Amino acid sequence: MIVKPISATEAVAASLRERIFDGAIEPGARLPELELAADFGVARPTVRAAIQTLCHEGLLQRERNRSAFVPKLGQDDVLDLFSVRIPLECLIVREVLERRAPLEGVREAIGQLVGLSARSPWSRVVEADLGFHRALANATGSPRLEKLYLSLGGEIRLCIAQLRPAWPSPAAMAGEHRALLDVIESGDVDDAIARMTAHLERAVRDLTPVAT
Repeated sequence: MIVKPISATEAVAASLRERIFDGAIEPGARLPELELAADFGVARPTVRAAIQTLCHEGLLQRERNRSAFVPKLGQDDVLDLFSVRIPLECLIVREVLERRAPLEGVREAIGQLVGLSARSPWSRVVEADLGFHRALANATGSPRLEKLYLSLGGEIRLCIAQLRPAWPSPAAMAGEHRALLDVIESGDVDDAIARMTAHLERAVRDLTPVAT
């Protein structure tokens, strides 16, 4: 297997991303560039570029003449996000079925969830959860549809990372996604869309009671 080297900027962005998803960097926390540069042992422009990457992903926000910070998502943010996510993912399901798309990548994504345990870092759970949905978007074979879904990916991950839906374990999450895939593989478009809608509406119910 060929290992692709990553730049210092990508390494800093990856480390900050993991800290955000694990809760080590709390919502509202400021990220001074000089402190981060000293922490990572890199130049300030490298940190600035990494922060800009995470701002594009929706994981950080930046205000004029102030350090970037992790946005705190509330109930209105969750409802607005899912008002876009639900119809988009239902469209993805429809496209997957109408194009008779291969779903090997989606099955592999479920395998990532199965491989996690209750002791796994929450950042890995977040990534594995979203990996399933990204794989569905990829399976459509539509670069534009996948790009549209990926544009929401940062905020979706941040939402899950901050508000932690009420799954008892990664295994239970994997079982829910496996059941969802079973319905999609049955080939009935209406049933699959209804199941995806129910899956995401459950997430909304899990997330909004604790949002402030």
